[in-house]
This record gives sequence, structure tokens and C-alpha cells, in this order.
Amino acid sequence: MQRRILVFAAGSALVAGACSTPTGDVADPGAKRREIDTAVDNALADLFTGIRGSRELANKSSGMLVFPKVLSAGFVVGGSYGEGALRKNGSSSGYYSVGAGSVGLLAGAQSKAVFLLFMNGDALYKFEASPGWTAGADGSIAIGEIGSDTRIDTRTAQAPIIGFVRTNAGFMANLSLDGTKFTKLKL
Repeated sequence: MQRRILVFAAGSALVAGACSTPTGDVADPGAKRREIDTAVDNALADLFTGIRGSRELANKSSGMLVFPKVLSAGFVVGGSYGEGALRKNGSSSGYYSVGAGSVGLLAGAQSKAVFLLFMNGDALYKFEASPGWTAGADGSIAIGEIGSDTRIDTRTAQAPIIGFVRTNAGFMANLSLDGTKFTKLKL
């Protein structure tokens, strides 16, 4: 019984940490931006080397929102949080956080990278103009399908917003980002 309480307490602490939303007050905003940019560069390099056609698709996009490390944790109640950058024309134009919560049969923790490609200017404008953008409510995201030959499905490439999620084990299938909240950081 005490072990279950300990596991629940540890899971609750992870969820609280994952769901906490920073105020945007950072001692050195420049250092935080550089930290995020370095992590975004590394995540994009992994995407481009791991998935054929991803670089070409990214080059066609109006902008890419990249979250190199989104931590998810939970025990019955779960949450996720990460920070990333919006890239336009090869450079960061803004910094964002991503967060989500869930309730249900879940236990454990996971780290993943999330990539959103805005395939037209209208989708990107709507995202940037929103003070807080929620997937599914403010915009629909087509989850990119990766074939067995690690190539992007060409049908996916026609959606206004394409999302990819990569875990340490590879790309996740049957995933939804609906209800995920994206908020601009004050850096």
C-alpha cells in the first residue's frame, strides 16, 4: 500500500512539474533563446536525417514550430510541457511553450520532439495572431504518416498544418495533438 502511495506521489510530482507554466521571467532571456535554438537545430537535424522528404517538406512550409523536448508524465492524471521556437526562413521568429493535460489509465513518463509545419501563410498567420492557440479548436493538425521506408506520405503533405512527433523509439503512430495548447513565451 505504501508503495502505491509513493508511486502516486512521484507521479503527481512529475505531472505538477510537467504542467507548470513559467511566467516568462527569465534571468537571461538571451541565454534561454540560445538554449532553445541549439535544441531546435539538433531536433531538425534528427528529423532531416531520419525521414526522407522531410527537409523538402520543411522548405515548402511558411514556418515550422519545433519543440525539441516535450516531457509527458502521469499516473492517472497526466500532463506535458515543452519549449520551442517558430522558424521562418531559417531563423527563429518567436519562442513558444506547449502544454497538455489528460486523465485516464496512464502511468509513466516520456520525452518526445514535436514538429508543426505550417504549409500556407494563412495557417501561419492565424497561429501567430492568436494569444493562445489550441490544436483542434483553433486549427486542425494532420499527423504526418511515415511509411515503412521512412518516407513522408504525400497525401499528408497537402494539409495546411502537418505535425510530427518523434520519441526516442522513433515516430509515434495513432497520435492526436487535439487539445494541446501553444503559448508565446516572453523571451
